[in-house]
Formats: sequence, structure tokens, C-alpha cells
Amino acid sequence: MSGDSHESLIKTPKQLVVVVLLAFLVPILLAVILSQLATSGRIVDKKAMSPEEVAARIKPVADAAVGGGASAAKALRTGEQVYKSVCTACHATGVANAPKFGNKGDWGPRIHEGQKGLLQEALKGKGAMPPRGGASDLTDLEVERAVVYMANAAGAGFKEPAAPTATAPASAPGTKAAPASAPAAKVASAAADGKKVYESTCIACHGSGVANAPKYGDKKAWEPHLMHGVDHLYQNALKGVNAMPPRGGNLTLSDAEVKAAVDYMLKAVK
Repeated sequence: MSGDSHESLIKTPKQLVVVVLLAFLVPILLAVILSQLATSGRIVDKKAMSPEEVAARIKPVADAAVGGGASAAKALRTGEQVYKSVCTACHATGVANAPKFGNKGDWGPRIHEGQKGLLQEALKGKGAMPPRGGASDLTDLEVERAVVYMANAAGAGFKEPAAPTATAPASAPGTKAAPASAPAAKVASAAADGKKVYESTCIACHGSGVANAPKYGDKKAWEPHLMHGVDHLYQNALKGVNAMPPRGGNLTLSDAEVKAAVDYMLKAVK
């Protein structure tokens, strides 16, 4: 009698198959029923769920995640980067009485002026050096970083200025921030590119004609250089000649940008 009380309910293969199928189907049916109950009565706005509407809703979050949106300023350059792209044209060789990089004798008297004193000279310009080294797009902080980098290479102990907080990005003085919706401006011609390169790099020497650089707009100064043709001028600008370092000291410039700057200067004397 005791053995019969524990007898299995599944006595045939067919019953076993039915039990296995129910074991799979019952949970699935329950899940479907629960999902229907959860969504019943909900009104779905098809327009609100369109790709355009969804994109519009997530745009603020996406902008904040990718580059910080309109409030994200361009990455501030280090003192070394500013030196290599702007200051090296004169300070690498010491042309036009510029204190040569790493020369303690040249920098000694200037270091005594203090960090803030040197910064004001770099911002306003002094002697043959134009304001901000000729790169008007540099922020005050970037200029100060370059000053600190060069002075410290000659023995100063100046303190590297800290970057501003994310809520107050640095901007060049006198400039206005572009609206968030404004598209990035694109240079329409090589002449516009050349003007930009000239004003950020070449003006340091060609603006005043220091170190025998042909002065911008001076036809007489450019005549001897034009005798060998434009291609010769391109090569001189790319490889460097006399006191002028390769690419005007800004090694980040492409061949096209260097040539555009040469074209821009030649246009002023033709």
C-alpha cells in the first residue's frame, strides 16, 4: 500500500511530452498576459515617438556628453604648444632682439620684471613683437602659459596658470561668443586662409620687416624675392631660409596653409 501512494502521475511517453510543453508554454503565456495588462489603457503618441521628436528631446543630453555643447570652448593650448606654433618664429633664434629660448643671459633681466610684468608686455606687444605675438586668437591664459614656459626654460620659477572652470571658459578679450546655433564658419577661399595664417604667424616678422623679412605691402622689399618665382618662395616658406624657420616657426601649418599665406602677402604687392 505504501508503494502505491508514491506512484508517478506520468505513466506514458505522451503524458511526458504534454508536461514538457506546458512547462515551456505556461510561462510564455503568463508573460504575454502581464505585458498586455501593463500597457492596457496607455495612449501612444506616434508623433512624440518619431525619430525627429526623440532626437530633439535627447539633444541637450547628447550635447552635454559630446564636447559639452555650445558652452564647451576649444581646448586651451599649453605653453609649449603656443611657443611652438607662435613664439618660436622669433624666440627660437633670437631675431629682432627677442630673448632666445633657454638663454639665461637674454631672459635674466626680463625674469626680474616678474610674471605679470612679462605677461603685460606679451599681451600689449613690445618692440618688434606685436600684441600676443601676432596671434590675436590667443586667450590671456594661453599667452601667460607661453610666457611661463619660456621664462622657466631660462631658470625662472613662475607658476603655470590654472585652467578656468568648465562653467567659465576662457575667451579672447574683445571677442564675442558665437551663438550656439551658428554653424562653424568655413573659409571660402585660399586668400581667406592666407590672411588667417599671416595674422597668426607671419605678422610677427613680416608685419614690421624685422630680421630682413620683406615687410607686408612693401613692393620694393619684395622685388628681389619675386625674381625667382612663386614656387621658390613657397619652398623658402616651407623649408625656411636665413632667420625664418620652416613654416614660419608654426610646424602645425599644412603645405596648403603656408602657400596660402605666401599668396596673401604677394597679393598685397602685385
